[in-house]
Amino acid sequence: MWAPSHPTLSDSHLSNTASAPALRPGPLHPAERAKQRGAPQLGTLGSGNHFLEVQYVDEIFDEPTASKYNLHKDRIVLLIHTGSRGLGHQVCTDYVSQMDQAMRRYDLHMPDRQLACAPVRSPEGQRYLHAMAAAANFAWTNRHCIAHAAREAFKRIIGDWVRMPVIYDVAHNIAKVETHTIDGKQQRVVVHRKGATRAFPNQPVFIPGSMGTASYFLLGQQTAMRETFGSACHGAGRVLSRSAAKKGVTAKEIQKELESRGIIVESLTREGLTEEKPEAYKDIESVVDVVHHAGLALRVARLRPIGVIKG
Repeated sequence: MWAPSHPTLSDSHLSNTASAPALRPGPLHPAERAKQRGAPQLGTLGSGNHFLEVQYVDEIFDEPTASKYNLHKDRIVLLIHTGSRGLGHQVCTDYVSQMDQAMRRYDLHMPDRQLACAPVRSPEGQRYLHAMAAAANFAWTNRHCIAHAAREAFKRIIGDWVRMPVIYDVAHNIAKVETHTIDGKQQRVVVHRKGATRAFPNQPVFIPGSMGTASYFLLGQQTAMRETFGSACHGAGRVLSRSAAKKGVTAKEIQKELESRGIIVESLTREGLTEEKPEAYKDIESVVDVVHHAGLALRVARLRPIGVIKG
């Protein structure tokens, strides 16, 4: 469902400043350095909270909806969380620097450098939107490459009859041009979801927990359009920093504890396990309970891991 970006090229007609012409996508968006960083990383997970999990459907809360998405009790699914790797990181680095300079030209002031921006119709804004769209396409392709490799691995072990169709693929940490009601009027705006995922009415919403707990498949609701610009959290969220999570436990201890619960975990590095131990994250049940009862997205199915790969 394997999971999260099906990006669309951002709308070039949105306007903060009316003077700048829309730019056509070109080879300089993103820059060559970003392409160089991304090219050897295609088909890789990366570090941090990125993962590939083999899961099974543990519980169904909405049978009609679950059936529409081919989710049934005890069915095996694959959940993939990764993105644009070094290419996207370089795009961010490049454009934060450029936006710093642009804000002085446009007399814009932000409380944090990470909020650096420029008018969407400005040359700087248009270049960034095109570079971001390229990064989102890279992320989408990256997940599909990983999914294809996983699909082939399942076939080698189980048989050629194995079918693993895509359930849904969605981006987070992305800016999207959307129509929302603001002050009673329908307006085209740019919605930047950082640490959030789209929760449009009747569209899937993924909220992963941690490598030792559950993940949830939910369905977005109209309430989210009124309350959160069609958004919900994209995970349980951390309660421990990565440095704090590494204290007091070893990778082998985490591996052994997860195996006692029937979860096989593999990681390229020890830090990939210690930094991402289940205790580093909020309780997924409580998080999803809030999203469900707030009416942002309703529970459809709970998925539990049996195999975890960390980059």
